[in-house]
Amino acid sequence: MTLPRSVAEVIDEHVTLELQCIDRMYCNLYVPVLQSEQGVAWFFRHHRGYDFASSALMAPMTRRFVGAIEAFAEREGIEIVSFRRHERKEDVAKRYLKMFSAEEGVLFIGKAQEKATVIRTERRRNPRTGASYAWLVKTSAMVNQFYFYCVDRDFGPFFIKFGSYFPYNGKLCLNGHEYLKRQLDRRGIRFEPLDNGIARCADPQQMQKIADELDAKKIDALARKWFRRLPHPFPAKDRAAGFRYDISILQAEFSLTQVFDRPLAGRFFFEQVIRDNIDAGRPDQVQLIFDRRVSRSTPGLFRTRVLTDGVVPSLHADYKHSRIKQYHKEGRALRTETIINDTRDFEIGRRLENLSALRKVGFSANRRLLGVQRISHDCALGEDAFHEIHSPLQRDGQRAAALRFGDPRVLALLNALVLFRLLPRGFSNRDLREHVAPLLGLPVERITQGKMTYDLRRLRLHGLVKRIPRSHRYRVTDFGFRVALFLTRGYTRLIRHGLAVLASPEPPRPAPLRQAILKLELAVDQLWRDAA
Repeated sequence: MTLPRSVAEVIDEHVTLELQCIDRMYCNLYVPVLQSEQGVAWFFRHHRGYDFASSALMAPMTRRFVGAIEAFAEREGIEIVSFRRHERKEDVAKRYLKMFSAEEGVLFIGKAQEKATVIRTERRRNPRTGASYAWLVKTSAMVNQFYFYCVDRDFGPFFIKFGSYFPYNGKLCLNGHEYLKRQLDRRGIRFEPLDNGIARCADPQQMQKIADELDAKKIDALARKWFRRLPHPFPAKDRAAGFRYDISILQAEFSLTQVFDRPLAGRFFFEQVIRDNIDAGRPDQVQLIFDRRVSRSTPGLFRTRVLTDGVVPSLHADYKHSRIKQYHKEGRALRTETIINDTRDFEIGRRLENLSALRKVGFSANRRLLGVQRISHDCALGEDAFHEIHSPLQRDGQRAAALRFGDPRVLALLNALVLFRLLPRGFSNRDLREHVAPLLGLPVERITQGKMTYDLRRLRLHGLVKRIPRSHRYRVTDFGFRVALFLTRGYTRLIRHGLAVLASPEPPRPAPLRQAILKLELAVDQLWRDAA
């Protein structure tokens, strides 16, 4: 079996299904005016009519909210589970999901102590009178968080969590692939699920259309629907006065899943991708992937990490607070995923209404990474091509000598091929002799017809030229022209020029290459001295 060895070959010939979809979204739930001390003071003094604002007024609200949660759990027959330390909440949710048979509802309520931003009162003293007074401050504290793990008929499994202390900020976590699976089921479109994805679908175009329909409006509607069903920290009177939860994007994952026709080919391909793109985190590569200018002042670490979960490796490249990762999913698909942890990295606001602009950034980054890999991941192919030209070969029972890179006679032949590419009638043995001889600094008669026949045979068997049927003329192949152009230009403009700079005792002008080599020599010498 022949294994594919380039991104272009795999994507073009071995992908049976491609899906671009929002993956996990983690959103902040907050009442905007209550995020500052001044807003909290206005809430208690002007909205609720108290003479002062104090944490003493927050305690009854907390007791009422916690009491409402406990009463809701008892009334609905829902278990309140205290998460143990280091216990994965998703594993607990999966156990309850297996036992859940209804179309939608609350699986269980989780409880955990976590650090959260809260508003509290501290005593301060007037420096002139010495009198003490209460002052609101924003701080952090360990408070109980209540996780409502639910199943929605349109979105599937998700959770909402609320802090139990003022201002009762919360989180909403959902998964776009679960939304997609629910929608496919409801529309009667057959599909084979992949863990957090789709492996096969009867109508791929309709599936992609459904995935594209997931937007900020639908997510907002999901949150409002469950705010009405679950215990709410703020009574109806507060909500009617405008103290309602707003939604912002804390983390968003945008995925591109490409399912392979042969798992073995996919695994081999992905391991090659990792080896050949270990520099994906370099600033110049990151610029291409995220379409953002990277300078010395750009914050963040520019690095490539290969992380292994069990036996599955994944490739990670960072940009500021965001990153892009790529891994071989369940041995069947290539998953490319952009994870945006701060929308400000791309000069986009955090509010949920900016999801449309953010998804363009995420999906474009996935495509750009594959585009970079299409360019860079031809190393295996390129190495084969180089050895095929640079080594002797046997073809159709005939032996052809190698075309050694850097050999003067081979370079002269390649230079001639670049010129002959423009000849509509091809070229003959005599034409080749007349061009090669001057390039070697020899008179034409010094190069015999036999020598040129030998060289033509080498060029033909290596695939650089082909014979025109029923004639003694030859034509340069597409492959031959590309090889001739690349190798001659590479030798003349890169190899020869670079070696001239490095070999000269005193270059005529400062040369960046020479300076870089000198720095490397100094670093190696210092390393040797340190080791000694």
